[in-house]
Amino acid sequence: MPSYVRAGDLPAKRHIQFRRPDGGLYAEELFSTKGFESVYSLLYHLRPPTATLEVREWKRPAIRLRANDPLRNRHFKTAQISSGGDAIQSRTPLLGNSDILISVAGIDTPMEYFYRNVGGDELLFIHSGEGTLHTPFGDLAYRAHDYLVVPTGTTYRIIPSTLTRMLVHESIGMVRIPRKYRNEFGQLEEAAPYYERDFRAPILRAPVDARGEFEIRVTNNGRHAVYIVQNHPCDIVGWDGYCYPYAFNLEEFAPITGKLHQPPPAHATFDAPGAAFCAFVPRMFDYHPLAIPVPYNHSSVDCDEVLYYVSGNFMSRRGVEEGSITLHAAGAPHGPQPGAVEASLGKTSTDEIAVMVDTFKPLQLAQQALEVEDANYFRSWVEEPAKA
Repeated sequence: MPSYVRAGDLPAKRHIQFRRPDGGLYAEELFSTKGFESVYSLLYHLRPPTATLEVREWKRPAIRLRANDPLRNRHFKTAQISSGGDAIQSRTPLLGNSDILISVAGIDTPMEYFYRNVGGDELLFIHSGEGTLHTPFGDLAYRAHDYLVVPTGTTYRIIPSTLTRMLVHESIGMVRIPRKYRNEFGQLEEAAPYYERDFRAPILRAPVDARGEFEIRVTNNGRHAVYIVQNHPCDIVGWDGYCYPYAFNLEEFAPITGKLHQPPPAHATFDAPGAAFCAFVPRMFDYHPLAIPVPYNHSSVDCDEVLYYVSGNFMSRRGVEEGSITLHAAGAPHGPQPGAVEASLGKTSTDEIAVMVDTFKPLQLAQQALEVEDANYFRSWVEEPAKA
């Protein structure tokens, strides 16, 4: 997590008596990861979060994936996907493996229930739209080009104020700041492309003092349930710690540039088990007099590369549009398409925005991805003969 945060009212020490004005005890909750041996937070509820009135089945549709076979580079035009509903119902799974599931969502309805993913962290990228991630830790306002990092087990709901397009990454583990950006004490180094103050923590509101029947939909690696709890999940008077949802906007990302073209790891934002995330934002190009600004041809021999195109002029790639996803598979070389290298020479900057995830296990395909596939994408590197 970026840093320690403290919000609201807290006792002098952890695990001691902390009383309400009426003399009753606040209910302390340890929100921990990896048992008790990784980052955690302590939350103080008006009433215990354990009071569960009912547990019932949640018949959530199973996600079915098939191999990328025949193995090839692919292009999916996700803007063609018709979706709507709340932030969970509108998710359309596209790609996945045992480490990560990648979906898109078009959100036009507030969640009338809470949601809790206990299978791993979620990394939500806001392509467009505004709204609020509402959690027991407080409210986290979001806007276009925000990353929202939601730790595993976080209870939340998303309330859009405008139509929201979102790219969803569901990890099996923790989404972290890359180790190369952190010093031995965990502080971001001077060479990192962002700083702790660039991360936005939730704003704690007054506790919701309500008892009744509140729905929380829980999921954990294919197992699902609906919990009906007696006490409102957002009855928090204070919390502190290192484990909490936070936001980071790509406007705050300071890209690393150089004399020659920088490889994707120079644009790293986060990593997770089996996955590495990068962001490509407006930046100055390389300053060697003979530099080639576009990426060089590359064979991804040990990872699949997924690029989500957000906005701008994607000069190394033709035929893509906002919301396009390209999958460049391990074993299938890729690079600038015909004419892109010559067209890039002499250019000093780019205005493109795109986000990327590399996965170190092969990605499989959902049927919904195949329905919006540009089936001839793998031929887009073929140079057509000049006309006589």
